[in-house]
Amino acid sequence: MGKNLRTGAVDELFDAILCLQNREECYQFFEDVCTVNELQAIAQRFEVAHMLRDNWTYVDIADKTGASTATISRVNRSLNYGNDGYDMVLKRLSEQKEHLNSEL
Repeated sequence: MGKNLRTGAVDELFDAILCLQNREECYQFFEDVCTVNELQAIAQRFEVAHMLRDNWTYVDIADKTGASTATISRVNRSLNYGNDGYDMVLKRLSEQKEHLNSEL
């Protein structure tokens, strides 16, 4: 993240997000903080990242998600040249699912 994004206000926002305890609290907070379109755009980018990591084609991703090729390309660039945030979270989610499945 660029140093111009590392501000006290952004730190406070991240601290607020980190104190959320469950999905319902996330809905409550993000519905107040974001517009529906903003939240859907973030969710779409995350879905695109997951699909790219699963080796889906741009055409198939666009068809399934409605994302533009520009959005898919931007997410792909972040996956390949970014700060590894997508990969970190996707790995943790995968591990979490594996753990839950092993408990069943």
